[in-house]
Amino acid sequence: MVGEWGAPDESVWGKSRGLDPGLAPYPLIRHLLDAAAMALHLWDVFLSENQRVRIAEGMGLAGEWERARAVVGLCAGLHDIGKLSGFQFCSRHGSQHLSAELGGDRVGMSAQRFGHDVAGLQSVGEVLAGLGFAGDGELRVAERLAEVIGGHHGRFHRAEDGIAAVFLGGAAWARQRSAHAAVVCEALGEPKAPGVFKAPAAVLVTGVVILADWLVSQEDYLRMRQRELEPVLADHFERSRRDAPRLLAGAGLARVGLQRAGFAQAYGIQGEPNPLQRSVMEELGKAVGEGRRGGILLVTAAPGDGKSETALEAERVLSEAFGTQGYAFLLPTMATSDQMHGRIAKALLRQSGEDAGLTLVHSMAWLNSAYADEDLDAQSVLTCDGDEMGEGSGRAEADLRPQRWLRGPKRPLLAQFAVGTIDQALMAVLPVRHNALRLLALSGKTFIVDEAHAYDPYMQVLLGRLLNWLGAYGVPVVLLSATLPASVSDRLVKEYLQGAGHKARALSTRTFPAPYPGWLYVDADSGRASQISPARRQEQAYARGMELGVVVEPVQHDSGGARARLAVIERLLKPVSEEEGGTALVVCNTVGDAQETYLRLRERFDGRSHEQGGSVQLLHARFPGDVREARTREVTQCLGRTGPRPLRRIVVATQVVEQSLDLDADIVISDLAPLSLLLQRAGRCWRHENHWARHGYPGGRGRPAWASGPRLVVLDPITGGGKTPAQWGEVYSEHLLAATSRTLAGIEGGTISVPGDVQGLVEAVHGDSEDFDWNTPGGSEAKAWTAHKGKEMAERSMAGLLAVPRARSVSALHDLHNLPGEEDEWEVSTRLGADSVRLLCAYLHNDGRLTLDLKGEHLLPQAAPDGKMPVSLVREVMRRTMAVRADWLKEADPHDIAPPKSWTQHPMLADLRVLHQPVQGGNAQPVKTGGKTLRLDKDLGLVRK
Repeated sequence: MVGEWGAPDESVWGKSRGLDPGLAPYPLIRHLLDAAAMALHLWDVFLSENQRVRIAEGMGLAGEWERARAVVGLCAGLHDIGKLSGFQFCSRHGSQHLSAELGGDRVGMSAQRFGHDVAGLQSVGEVLAGLGFAGDGELRVAERLAEVIGGHHGRFHRAEDGIAAVFLGGAAWARQRSAHAAVVCEALGEPKAPGVFKAPAAVLVTGVVILADWLVSQEDYLRMRQRELEPVLADHFERSRRDAPRLLAGAGLARVGLQRAGFAQAYGIQGEPNPLQRSVMEELGKAVGEGRRGGILLVTAAPGDGKSETALEAERVLSEAFGTQGYAFLLPTMATSDQMHGRIAKALLRQSGEDAGLTLVHSMAWLNSAYADEDLDAQSVLTCDGDEMGEGSGRAEADLRPQRWLRGPKRPLLAQFAVGTIDQALMAVLPVRHNALRLLALSGKTFIVDEAHAYDPYMQVLLGRLLNWLGAYGVPVVLLSATLPASVSDRLVKEYLQGAGHKARALSTRTFPAPYPGWLYVDADSGRASQISPARRQEQAYARGMELGVVVEPVQHDSGGARARLAVIERLLKPVSEEEGGTALVVCNTVGDAQETYLRLRERFDGRSHEQGGSVQLLHARFPGDVREARTREVTQCLGRTGPRPLRRIVVATQVVEQSLDLDADIVISDLAPLSLLLQRAGRCWRHENHWARHGYPGGRGRPAWASGPRLVVLDPITGGGKTPAQWGEVYSEHLLAATSRTLAGIEGGTISVPGDVQGLVEAVHGDSEDFDWNTPGGSEAKAWTAHKGKEMAERSMAGLLAVPRARSVSALHDLHNLPGEEDEWEVSTRLGADSVRLLCAYLHNDGRLTLDLKGEHLLPQAAPDGKMPVSLVREVMRRTMAVRADWLKEADPHDIAPPKSWTQHPMLADLRVLHQPVQGGNAQPVKTGGKTLRLDKDLGLVRK
């Protein structure tokens, strides 16, 4: 076949920029063969069994894996076929080496510029037809393959979006496209066209193509191959196949098998698994049965009942049944992700997972101390987006994106084990660049979502859409929650089943109630539901049962007297300050309230600051990143399971302690919040009592005498006819706060039985009931209810508009990017609400120096002219930043808060806002902006007044 078209012209270049300028550019045919070889290796060792099954089924090749494998290799081997076009003239160095036959077309072919991905989309169909790969009967298959090739830069294009014919050149260029394709086809054993090529399978194949392209485009590798070109293309292809395992391992993406340890050893836990965990270990396998297309597991239990370990035990069962490799463990916040990352890392090490790829997945993950600077340094991955955009087109974000995926924490979801925020996964179903790569990364793992109750209606819709795609891919899913309303869990289960192929009409007649505590498993193929056995459920309820005392304290904000909020807190905490001591957690609804509360309690009970070792501590999200990480670590150590437990400790915090932080306090005091969140906060009260009762208290220090039982005190400003404090703003729905206040007032005996009463209380406040007393139209309660329901509906509608279509509704792959404009990962939000920016609080000294520290010892580092800066210096800056609301700075002069000019080309530093705090008398002075002042206080964090 190669003879029919002639040999490919190796003056046609595939890679030029970043290579040895003294040598000819890297030939396109060589790069195509490299990518094809890597795609075959990815099929063999990187893809999980369930991914290979889904791709083969999507091609109508179930049971014919070798044919499906060859088609995947072909997609990768033709991904840059569009470079046989006017693209060749976008690099002076590259075009200088073109043969006379091709180089003479420069003027006409370079008159207009188009992306080579679009050129590939437009030209590959003719190439395939000429090679006999796709006859008339397989025309749709060829069109799908063209969509994959057109999407290899992370964005799918419309097939009808044409390009100027002159850009593709004349007959000589068409002949070369066929010659290049013929060599690739021959290397792959002349693949035959499948009968179909369904969209979900094509999305996964696109992910494989992107990853293969990046892996073989690493600068060091290309330079080595450029110097040592094999004379024969067949030998080059074999060398590429031999190199593939090394490249994959070097990127940290090789798969490892764990030596599964027993429960106690795997998780470093004393004693035996609790009844819930034992049930999953013993009963889930029977529920899974012979199912081969995945399933969804919902685990419900009170906070502190070991749901994380339950999920990891479930993963053992599910991955073995469905052929997934590793897992993604997703949580609601960066702080909870950081904590879970440490726990997972230890669990992997205990099971010989030293070489396992484990990544922390959130926007600031690379600042975590788990990553050393050398882990974050990366060689370039040579893409060609920049070549086509021309000089001076802005920051080279396209070039930075691959190394963010393939190195350190920026290969996050692709690694075998990933822990991070749910946002990183939700971007897979938003019209962002490389969403296909995210779906590839997620579809080969067991997918675990912790704190499933913590997401608002907007995020619930996005999560449902993602579950729909995972259902289509047969991915086993585990959802964990302590307070998930039945209506929400039901919607999520049905979205998953729709993706697996069940009809919405049939599902509308079914419900999937989950036992509490316990688990519900629904098989993707049959829709059959199974659950924890009654005996194990009763054992769990008994073993983890707790009678939680609930005291409602009416309080007044911004007023004096016995009912003043701070006076009530002082009174409640007086026993902690006395001889016996004890531990208390005070949870505030706003950072401002937390700072004010901390100052009052520090003055009243200790006088020492946090840095001085004071017994009153403060934790919230408006500390610089390094300070917040250190404070979180200190709080979790002192109030954690293993201790050592302090004689007395009062922790004042915000919502950052609600989820996944393993804390145990003798008493929890909380501002009024929606009931589900109050139950989460209460989960930090006497959390480890059962464990300590069996195995002893840390350091032998038990509970103080005043703490006769677990107690939650709710500071309620509404009861008695009060109003929600103005400073709470829109933190929580007024309707939910009022409903919670009424529900708490109706609790008999002031006691909540955990777990027995939990689900009923959650449904009473958060359930899907439409009932409302309309006898008082226009009243405050009616207005609050209407506003709450309207906001929920608006959030769901917005998510529905932004999300990609359901997996089985996709026709053309462009449906995954079917919004106007050039959206990218930093432009499409996974959360509604006020936009945020990252703020660096710098210090302006009298001599004009701008420093990172108050003492003036560390100047703001300057980047090189190309925007580059050593990773250690970037970390030094970024770890001192924090997220703040963008509207706080909207009235500031942009020049006053702009980063240094040398940072404007850096992909992370360029987007920072810098607060210039004047230093007078050794102290930072407030900066006025937007009618308020901002000042970074070492003890309080960022203060806004």
